[in-house]
Amino acid sequence: MTKSEQLAAFVVHASYEDLSSEAREQLKIRILDSLGCAIGALDGEPIRLLREHLDDFGGAARCTLIGGGRSAPDRAALYNSALVRYLDFNDSYLAKGETCHPSDNLGAVLAAAEYAQGSGRDLLVALAVAYQVQCRLSDVAPVRAKGFDHTTQGSYAVAAGVSKALALDRERTANAIGICGTAFNALRVTRTGALSHWKGLAYPNTAFSGTHGTFLAMRGITGPKEVFEGNKGFMESIAGQFTLDWSKEDLERVRKTILKKYNAEIHSQSAIEGALELKREHGFAARDVESVEIDIFDVAYHIIGGGEEGDKTVVRTKEEADHSLPYMVAVALLDDQVMPEQYEPERILRADVQSLLRKVSVRPGEEYSRRFPDEHACRITIRLSDGRVVTREMNAYEGFHTRPMDWDSVARKFHRLAEAHADAALRQEIAQAVARLEDLTVAELVGLLARVRTTGG
Repeated sequence: MTKSEQLAAFVVHASYEDLSSEAREQLKIRILDSLGCAIGALDGEPIRLLREHLDDFGGAARCTLIGGGRSAPDRAALYNSALVRYLDFNDSYLAKGETCHPSDNLGAVLAAAEYAQGSGRDLLVALAVAYQVQCRLSDVAPVRAKGFDHTTQGSYAVAAGVSKALALDRERTANAIGICGTAFNALRVTRTGALSHWKGLAYPNTAFSGTHGTFLAMRGITGPKEVFEGNKGFMESIAGQFTLDWSKEDLERVRKTILKKYNAEIHSQSAIEGALELKREHGFAARDVESVEIDIFDVAYHIIGGGEEGDKTVVRTKEEADHSLPYMVAVALLDDQVMPEQYEPERILRADVQSLLRKVSVRPGEEYSRRFPDEHACRITIRLSDGRVVTREMNAYEGFHTRPMDWDSVARKFHRLAEAHADAALRQEIAQAVARLEDLTVAELVGLLARVRTTGG
């Protein structure tokens, strides 16, 4: 068999019984976390523009849009994925050379499972498959250093998860993997330099395109079976040679994914928590800060600290702010939190945070880099106007796999993010539905999600 056929065999053979009880629980925690992020994003500017686009273009009303309305499966995948992603508050997976957000797959898998009239168990298995594929390809075939975005591996994850939700056979699943893996290889420039709306829409576009491509395979359209190892395929053109034996894979990788306590890029979490702990412990105000020095692992330095992906002291938009470690630490010290309101335009441009972020310096630390991704290590040193120098060393944060957030913690996050768009009774219904997802149909879950509303109505 080709490598895509081997992957297809893994997808087809995956079952609910293959999931450990811990994996089932962690999947439900991540679904609740993702739905909180999605509902909390309903009023976002690019979300509004995307909804106008869908309303203008139409589409067969086959699948539910979070917040009401229906559209074609690929467009529901696009819109609901954009909701999950927009706040940049959903889960992450850290590999040595790649970082991804596996819950980015939820919108596509949810649309396919609804189209197929699937059960909650079907949804859990399909999502677990997508998690496994994206995380394991991130482990063995990172592409960031080659100039490609992590959505590149995501095309395989979407194809696998959607194929599973649609219960495609091995032949059609392999075709879906070939189509999506060949067609959707994205550039890393999405996340370097001056950031745009596309930072939050790149994976939703992969969800849209991958869902569309998989439905083509369902109809009988064939794709390149040698997408991985073939002449000018993924290995030769992008990733280099790697080995991954899908016959030995399980569905447990979700347990290695991590959640965000703060609404901030994943590599910033320990630095933000450390800065806030220093402020509480030593009782200083942000106005007392003369300088902040952050020594951190090299991946964080290059992505959000001013390294190879660009200057992070020029911050004018949400997309630039949530990928700037100086901004995120500065606003945390000023506001004692980093939540969606810290990315409102008037907050970003206010003089206090624009001044303080320029007092933050970030350096890569060799020892911290060596310990990544097993640790989220950094050292924060804050110099105060009264002469004090306070320091905190971190190796994890609440939400990291060594200090995981439990159901109750994620439920509190869900209620906080969703409260402007759903009353307490509806929020409780959604949380309870996720908690007992094995006993529900996908139609019952999305029926609840259709009842949430934008603040404008």
